[in-house]
Amino acid sequence: MKTLVIYTSQTGFTKRYAKWIAERMDADLFDVNDVQSENGSFFTRYDAIVYAGWCVCGKVAKAKWFFEKAENWKDKRLVIVSVGAALNGSKEAEMALNKILTDEQKTYIEAFYCQGGINYEKMNLASKLTMKAYAGSLKKSKEERLRDMGAMIDHSYDASDVRYIEPIVEYLSEAMSA
Repeated sequence: MKTLVIYTSQTGFTKRYAKWIAERMDADLFDVNDVQSENGSFFTRYDAIVYAGWCVCGKVAKAKWFFEKAENWKDKRLVIVSVGAALNGSKEAEMALNKILTDEQKTYIEAFYCQGGINYEKMNLASKLTMKAYAGSLKKSKEERLRDMGAMIDHSYDASDVRYIEPIVEYLSEAMSA
């Protein structure tokens, strides 16, 4: 199965996950900026297409491009990967993951979440200010888990782990064995 991994990354966590997936699947790897102007024939050679982007306000960065293209790729194995600061398996990650796709998109796209981290040094000013304000508001919450999350995202950290790609690789590999 020929696989394509496309990503957008602001601070490097999503790029790392995209590289890990591409290595495991022996896939071609591209930044979205390098393929977004490609026409349909470029994508026809692939049996599976993975789009990975960083999570911003419960959405995946630049995913609109992927969703528009995916409408014509329903014959392929399609995956969207959201990389964010929330803990894998947390209520926040699950809620964000459930909102990424419409009910119709869920019939032909599979969504996954991978915990990355925060790198304030690489963020643009708008993102940095937004994240700092969000962290501050969480730290004032009445709920302990939200205060803990606010404290966690108040500073740079890296929680990315190659093991978080296992469900993605498993899903893509199912298509190869079918």
